[in-house]
Amino acid sequence: MARMVRRTRFADLSDGAVAAAKDVTLDTVGAILAGSRLPENARLARLAADRSGPRTATLIGHPWRGEPMLAALANGTAGVSLEVDEGNRFGGGHPAIHVLPAALAVGEEVGADGRRLIESLVAGYEITSRLGGATRTRANVHSHGTWGTIGAAVAVARLLDRDEHAIRSTMNLAGSMSPANSWTPCFEGATIRNLYPGRAGLQGILAGHLLDCGYTGLADAPADVYGTILGDGFDAASALADLGADDRPQVFRIERNYFKFHACCLYNHPALDAVRALTGAERVASETIARITVRSVPFVAQMANPAPANMLAAKFSVPYAVAAAVVTGATDVSAFLDPARQDPRIADLAKRVEVQGDATMSMRNADQPTARVSITLVNGRVLTRETTVVRGDAANPVSREERIGKFMTLAPEALGAGRARPVVDVVDRLDQLKDVRELTELLGGGGPCST
Repeated sequence: MARMVRRTRFADLSDGAVAAAKDVTLDTVGAILAGSRLPENARLARLAADRSGPRTATLIGHPWRGEPMLAALANGTAGVSLEVDEGNRFGGGHPAIHVLPAALAVGEEVGADGRRLIESLVAGYEITSRLGGATRTRANVHSHGTWGTIGAAVAVARLLDRDEHAIRSTMNLAGSMSPANSWTPCFEGATIRNLYPGRAGLQGILAGHLLDCGYTGLADAPADVYGTILGDGFDAASALADLGADDRPQVFRIERNYFKFHACCLYNHPALDAVRALTGAERVASETIARITVRSVPFVAQMANPAPANMLAAKFSVPYAVAAAVVTGATDVSAFLDPARQDPRIADLAKRVEVQGDATMSMRNADQPTARVSITLVNGRVLTRETTVVRGDAANPVSREERIGKFMTLAPEALGAGRARPVVDVVDRLDQLKDVRELTELLGGGGPCST
């Protein structure tokens, strides 16, 4: 894997991989900007600035700067807070929000060019996804933070042009810092969960510093940590599958990602796609519904609380998300804020949503259902729709205009209406930037955090 990272060079990347890296960069920056508006994230960014010596990295969405490790912590935390950041269904959870904040912070510090940033993002994303796909994760181990610590370390090592031996050593150091994070905070609404990716970015950068200090890691940290502690097994062969003779993938995982168009946990998305299709074809008033049955991947059985405690918990509640979609027609950030969560129509309908896990369904399949939603009306009619691959996935893509539209919805509150579009334009020519500061100088925000 270290050899693969070392051989990830911009000159060898396909046009598709470069385009994917740009798309993922824009999506991730948009998620960070939107999340930066949450008061606790603003306070964390302020703390990062106050506690920093060298202030070389932008605290995205704020008029402050910080030391790269603390900037990665604050930016990664903000980026996951609203559940709008991209991910990868083949493994690794949400790779970019672990990798990009670290790469961007260090890249800004050293003045890396855009091509080197793309290399580091592609490499870190690849490792995160491959490690995740190769791990038989224990039931309550959350995907956030788990593999992203190594992914962030890889990205920074590639950014700094480390040799293969140093990359391997950094990976092993980072692996022993992989946090033991659980899913429980998601369901309870404990926002410590949002620190998971931010902490991975911090520790990924720290791993490189530890190497320079002379620390040593395990001979094979992934096999030990993921195979015996965070998982019940680690398949090294799977982590290296589909590599060519040059130890490079033919298609990078970043090209096979998904972009979110519902502001909640991915495991809600198949059901929400089905609900949107049903309600788009026929107007259904909540008072005409006797019950809604959602059958989806096994994990949804844990997401069946109809009365989530707060915004975060609502994003991990299938009954709430489905009810909000039916009542308001919305599944964006607004659907999970206080006005929606306090709507008695949503609360009432959520109680009539039954959630069933189906062991035959898997998010990794592109040719089998991932959700089946049946809406039973009070007059006895039953409306049913299935979803296979969610909208926004590489196997069911949306247009570039829709992806840009998502960014333009997320970014203006932090940047101001006139400063969002220039970010789109700069990311579009990321491979031409002589210095990534041309991008980061556009990302500092200001004004009150009102979300």
